[in-house]
Amino acid sequence: MAELSCEVLVVGAGPTGLMLANWLTRLGVDVIVTDTKDGPTRESRALVVQARSLEIYDQLGIGDQVLEAARRAEAFAPGFGPRAFGRVPLGPLGAKVTPYPYIEVLEQSRNEEILYDNLRKLGGEVSWETPVTAVVQTEQGIEAKVGNDTVRARFCVGCDGANSMVRKARRIPFDGVTNPHRFFVLDAGDVSGLVPRAINVRPNRTDFLVAFPMRGEGHWRLIGAVRGDDLDEEDARTRLRRTFGISYRKSRWFATYRVHHRIAAAFRDGPFFLAGDAAHVHSPVGGQGMNTGLQDAHNLAFKLADVLRGRRRDRWLDSYEAERRPVARKLVATTDRLFGFITSNRLPARTLRRVAVPLIAPIGVRVLPRSSAGSRLFQYVSQTRIHYRLAGSSSERRDPVVGRRLPWTGDNYAVLRAAEWQVHAYGGVQAADVPDLGLPVHVFPAAPGTPLRPGLLYLIRPDGFVAARAEPGEAELRFRYAQT
Repeated sequence: MAELSCEVLVVGAGPTGLMLANWLTRLGVDVIVTDTKDGPTRESRALVVQARSLEIYDQLGIGDQVLEAARRAEAFAPGFGPRAFGRVPLGPLGAKVTPYPYIEVLEQSRNEEILYDNLRKLGGEVSWETPVTAVVQTEQGIEAKVGNDTVRARFCVGCDGANSMVRKARRIPFDGVTNPHRFFVLDAGDVSGLVPRAINVRPNRTDFLVAFPMRGEGHWRLIGAVRGDDLDEEDARTRLRRTFGISYRKSRWFATYRVHHRIAAAFRDGPFFLAGDAAHVHSPVGGQGMNTGLQDAHNLAFKLADVLRGRRRDRWLDSYEAERRPVARKLVATTDRLFGFITSNRLPARTLRRVAVPLIAPIGVRVLPRSSAGSRLFQYVSQTRIHYRLAGSSSERRDPVVGRRLPWTGDNYAVLRAAEWQVHAYGGVQAADVPDLGLPVHVFPAAPGTPLRPGLLYLIRPDGFVAARAEPGEAELRFRYAQT
């Protein structure tokens, strides 16, 4: 038995834990990562990578690897039963929003492999098959029983899934509901009957199907409801053919499961934090779960590094829960309502699905590509529209820039790879006008068509969110206050 020490103990090496470990290691934080598994996940599980997560991967320097490994979903294809109503191209909806105006389909196992490989390139490692069996708070931080060893750390982050040992050890409630229905997930090959290169969504009166294109010709992930007491793959195959006009020749994975909608009562308990599924679980249909966990890790990593390096006080870490828990709460509530609608057996819900979907979906296919509503919908789904109410901010709640991800102008994201606090200006300001705050300054041309205004300075956090804006004469005082 050995006694080990580090600055942050990361419990769990799924996508969230590996993303956190990557960023902490890159930022020079001493990390120990542990997991009960014998290596990265082998099952595909979660599989959608949204635009905001791709921006984070790019900032980490591995965006191209993720894109190369992924299968692009170029469109959204609504339908009803065996009918498809057409395609809503995603590219035009997100073209002015992000460098990644599509939905990339990449299973969880490949996300983990890419993150694990990058962690090792950064000099980090994971202690596989090493469970954490106890955690306690100490005067210096935390102490944990890790395998046969004792680990002392300043902070501990539970990224250990819905059955989180860290959350249970800290007695943090995990409130919510379990959907009464079960669902099946099927990875199938040589599939016919779907709109190609698109995410197909097809409810009907009593059933529903969501299909995601995956790498390999004719390879799809199919998700549907289990009606009755049980369902095996042959039952699913028959239902897909009869109800949705979909057939396939082979499969590599079939499973059934229940969907939970739950959120932890707290994301921080002193030196302990929760992230990813340890903090929130919800329906997989919207393709949000893994992405929300990756963004939890991204948000928390910079804050831990700031505190550990003495750039911020401990209270700065309270902003993690203040910012990320509302995002998770809204997501859990939204997916709960959506699942309630698509799975309800009540007559009003069945009638609404039968009448409203065939009526509205064909209109949406024609209207969304040409409307601002289509772009807003893309921003919500891609998680590029997330808004934080920043502590101490005097800005209005609906400020178009402050508390939001930095608007993309086409050439202003490369500087974010430095992963540091920085000051931006977009026209109307010279570098000499910027007060010396000890921060890098980047002056860009004016950015018409975005909410970034000439003549103003913007304080950008390491995670790419805008912390404050000010005219040059007020920037020193306002920006110093925003960093406290």
